[in-house]
Amino acid sequence: MNVSELARQLRVHPQKLLQILPEFGFDIGARAVKVDDRVAQQIQRAWKRIKFVLEERERKEKEKQKELEKEARQTSGASVAIPNQLTVRQFADILQMPVTGLIVELMKNGILAAQNERLDHDTAVLMAQEFGFTVREPEQKTEAVSAHENNLESILAADATTRRPPVIVVMGHVDHGKTKLLDAIRRTNVMESEAGGITQHIGAYQVIWTNPKTKEKSPLTFIDTPGHEAFTVMRSRGTKVADIAILVVAADDSVKPQTLEAINIIKAAKIPTVVALNKIDKEGADPQKVRVDLSQNGVIGEEWGGDTPMVEISAKQNLHIDKLLDVLLLVADVHADSIKANPDRSAAGTVIEAHVDKGEGPVATILVQTGTLRVNDPLVINGEIYGKVRAMKNHKGENLLTAPPSCPARILGFKVAPAVGDILDVAAAAGAKAIDIKEKKNKQMGAEKETFALGAAESDEQKKVLNVVVKGDTLGSLEAIIGSLGKIKNDEVGVRVVGKGLGNVTVDDVAKAEAAGAMLFAFNVTINPVAQEMARDKKLVYNEYKIIYDLLDFVKEEMGKLLSPEKITTELGVFKVVAIFRTGKGNMIVGGRVEQGKLQKGCKARVKRGEEIIGLGKLSQLQVAKQILNEVPEGSECGAQFEGKLKLEIDDVLECYKEEEKEKKLVLS
Repeated sequence: MNVSELARQLRVHPQKLLQILPEFGFDIGARAVKVDDRVAQQIQRAWKRIKFVLEERERKEKEKQKELEKEARQTSGASVAIPNQLTVRQFADILQMPVTGLIVELMKNGILAAQNERLDHDTAVLMAQEFGFTVREPEQKTEAVSAHENNLESILAADATTRRPPVIVVMGHVDHGKTKLLDAIRRTNVMESEAGGITQHIGAYQVIWTNPKTKEKSPLTFIDTPGHEAFTVMRSRGTKVADIAILVVAADDSVKPQTLEAINIIKAAKIPTVVALNKIDKEGADPQKVRVDLSQNGVIGEEWGGDTPMVEISAKQNLHIDKLLDVLLLVADVHADSIKANPDRSAAGTVIEAHVDKGEGPVATILVQTGTLRVNDPLVINGEIYGKVRAMKNHKGENLLTAPPSCPARILGFKVAPAVGDILDVAAAAGAKAIDIKEKKNKQMGAEKETFALGAAESDEQKKVLNVVVKGDTLGSLEAIIGSLGKIKNDEVGVRVVGKGLGNVTVDDVAKAEAAGAMLFAFNVTINPVAQEMARDKKLVYNEYKIIYDLLDFVKEEMGKLLSPEKITTELGVFKVVAIFRTGKGNMIVGGRVEQGKLQKGCKARVKRGEEIIGLGKLSQLQVAKQILNEVPEGSECGAQFEGKLKLEIDDVLECYKEEEKEKKLVLS
């Protein structure tokens, strides 16, 4: 038989076959062309063993090489940054290894994934560590954002030449009348459009105040921030762009937790404050008490020697609103040097709100802080081009061609929605790169396989977890919900957000919820009919909300259901064994005396022999004379059927008790 034919049958290269055979006792010559048929048959019979030996040797060599590479990486301190979402190919590029090799390694670990499939972040971290890499945190986008914020500050400081309208942020506790105050100022009623009277996300409005005495017209820009504690981040972002803060405090309710939080944010922002003592028309209103409470928290009125103007108002009755506006303009005059901008340069500003509109696509409200924004200007956000200005509208829905400093404008033209707090700098367009739309959308729409563990320690495997998928109408609201869920903490149960995103609930969201056994929450968005039917078929819990309180209350209620019932032990009495009548398998009939307390049918018992408790049991039946009783009082003698593994002896003492299960209430830590 020709060597080439034998090699073909064995599926190996002829030259390699000639190199292998001598090692296994078949020395047919290094240059042989033919091989004896009998020898060929022997080689064929032995080939399975030969192949196994060769493969095992190759495997060991690869393992050894892998270990050497791993040791080299560990010695050199080689590290990789693994993003929250990545494909197998991207992971291979990060590790600088062939995609096929990585796929093989994944298969060894029970993971079947093609090169373009997404890889779970935790799996990627474990695999990287297995290869000897130290995993470091990826560079945070916030650092870049912070750099752009600093750049914006330098831009604002560099060419501030012209007086601009003051930007005023309205802050305070929920229900203290912030939105009603803005309503009184704007002479429009936005209350009905906000569910439960709560402003669900930041809104910016510009009004022209005409002084009734001088007839002088003065523009003022107001930023309304939500009062609920869930919107802490949004409130702090509001102060970054503001020149003056109005702290609204109800005269009948005084200082509340969110009032204190607002005070701290204002102090950190170092902006002048005007206190609006609202609801002075209500019964029980006590402005003096509010002044005292505020002074105890570092906010001292001018009439008490401090530097904070305080104005008593009633937004509902439109009382003293003109006085408040006059005070705001006076404060703006005092700080006129810092309330300036250059309207002739390219626009720079901050994203106040962002969301995806069903008809208009990605939309953002931007407060122009310097320069003038024009239609067709490039939308450069944090150094990336997000699109260009297709249209601009004010808070009334009127089209704008230009947006000067301190003007809040609703911008259309984004390819993908920016984040609240992002920085716009049109002048940076020359060095900016086009945004990676796919990557950005994946992050915003919750396509990443990122899991947020909230109120639950990942290491605590004993902790029960409520999995949820949350969809919202705006990035600000979504972030607020996630942050608020993170504050719901309990030692026994927690919340885990397994999916999040903007827009209506889709089939993908339902699939994600089903895979994680999660509940679906839609905040100010709806569930499309196909997804709704799918959720119904899968018997998933899905709820739509317009008020964040309702969502949080439902989550707390469901977390409470996960709590293990509390066991309450009640001591009943002491029973001393004086006689043993019958001994069976797993039960005994004994006689004895109730020396203390009482016995109840079915009660549990600790068996005490001498001073030591030797076991547990149960008194399943009680009998006095021939009468079966449910309860035997102290001092009585009775017979009892004892159930338990141990054998009772005379003089054993049974400490009897009952256990009841009581539903636990969720206590937040």
